[in-house]
Amino acid sequence: MSSAVEAVYIFNQNSDCILEHVYRSRPPTARTLLPHYQRYPRPRPSVINLPDLNPPTILFSLIHSNLLFLSTASNDIEPLFVLEFLHRIVDIFEEFIGAPLLANKIESSYDVVAQLLGEMCDAGSVCNTEPNALRDDVDIPGWMNKLLGGVGLPGNAPSSLPAGGLKQQLQLNPSTSGPAIPWRRANVRHTSNELYVDILETLHVTLAPSGRPLAAIANGSIAFTSKISGVPDLLLTLSASGGKLGLEKAIDLPVFHPCVRLARWKERPGELSFVPPDGKFMLAGYEVDLMPSVHDLKSWSNAKLQLPLSIEVAKSLGPIGTEFEVRLTIHNTFPGAASSSLAPPRPGLSSRGSGTSTPVFGASSSSSPMLQDVVVYIPIRDIVRSVIDLRPSRGEAYFTALENVVEWRLSSKAAASPGVATLRCTVVGPLTEDESDDLINGFHSDAGTGDYDENQDAYQSKGSEPSKASTASDPQQESRDERKVTQNAALMPSSASVNFKVKGWLASGIKVDGLVIDTRRSRGLGEGVKPYKGVKYLT
Repeated sequence: MSSAVEAVYIFNQNSDCILEHVYRSRPPTARTLLPHYQRYPRPRPSVINLPDLNPPTILFSLIHSNLLFLSTASNDIEPLFVLEFLHRIVDIFEEFIGAPLLANKIESSYDVVAQLLGEMCDAGSVCNTEPNALRDDVDIPGWMNKLLGGVGLPGNAPSSLPAGGLKQQLQLNPSTSGPAIPWRRANVRHTSNELYVDILETLHVTLAPSGRPLAAIANGSIAFTSKISGVPDLLLTLSASGGKLGLEKAIDLPVFHPCVRLARWKERPGELSFVPPDGKFMLAGYEVDLMPSVHDLKSWSNAKLQLPLSIEVAKSLGPIGTEFEVRLTIHNTFPGAASSSLAPPRPGLSSRGSGTSTPVFGASSSSSPMLQDVVVYIPIRDIVRSVIDLRPSRGEAYFTALENVVEWRLSSKAAASPGVATLRCTVVGPLTEDESDDLINGFHSDAGTGDYDENQDAYQSKGSEPSKASTASDPQQESRDERKVTQNAALMPSSASVNFKVKGWLASGIKVDGLVIDTRRSRGLGEGVKPYKGVKYLT
């Protein structure tokens, strides 16, 4: 199977092509590809087969910061290969021209963008996607060159250095250049030596109407920021409940940056030995299955799934079944957070290197974890005309008719106290033939109660009293209400989703035990270097 990228296209938010870079063959133009991509309804797939083009083409897409990235291939190719290449392009562009990635930044820095695309892929073969290696190959104009070029003067001033310049002189000195590492620049120097570990987990939990879990997966990523001089050799130790056996059971399908020594991980799971790139990079990724065992499913509860909240939907409420209620139970319990945040550092953690361990590795801050940015989304069926009378017990809620969704937001203060928060809403169904005739003849129908009155004051007497027949219980009215409840059941929402954020806690229970520098393998650190170390957890 060939692995050749033919071209890369970038479109702005107005669907105008701002960049078209061809690597090989004769791919379709941007004007030809865009209509084929836009004819698919949203959300559009990331891989689209276009057999009607000549030759038949596979189209790959990625949307980032309102920018559309497209790539083509006319031969069989691994889809993940091209999609990963597009993600690398986004990461490299943000590294070199700044984040957030905007269309005007790409247009104004086309000289840098063209060099990057040429270095990252040569004749369709992806060759160099490491930011530190690209910095040695791509010339980035500094502010002085831009200033001199703006007034018509040459940007490259005469150099007083010997032939070859400073870069060549440093390369000729083996004591300062260090080993040739593709992902790390040579002669890295920092005035403040710092190391940061950020572990981010994204939860995807699906619950049945009864509350039992159908799927519960945590996708984790370990972001590492290295701002340390020389060539450090680091050892990052991870742990989970149950020791190494629990860590092996918890982490499934791990992926690592090329700097990680896989032999060390296989021999001692939980230990990441690596020489980091300079700056911020993605050290590792993993997946954790949070589903309880079959035995635990019989006596299941949200506490065993380690979720700080749960959600349920009650439907067909009210006299004629036009109301529904969303109940959000906030537990505010974070298993493992208290023990990890108060645990002292492991003894002997800093004995292997010059760096000192963080005083408390299990906590990202002195405050305890708490729920933040809680948002509940309730998709509404297309046949529903509107949702009225939204009554949240906490926070604020509103209905967006364009997207047919009810959005319920709880602030950090509203989600801080444990308990049950409710949202009760009333749906308005489609007009029936009788209701349409009533509107035409001047009648107004109340969708919430089903009652209506005529819009003529002459037929209404202020002194009239309700008749005894209207106040008495009518079996026919009850029968009509039951039929309406059955009819309105088709208007009820079938699901609800909740998004939230927690700082200082991970659902998987994974935490950082230690981060040390191996001085025997490290080079160019300098004497007495004790970098500052920080750890942050986010779910």
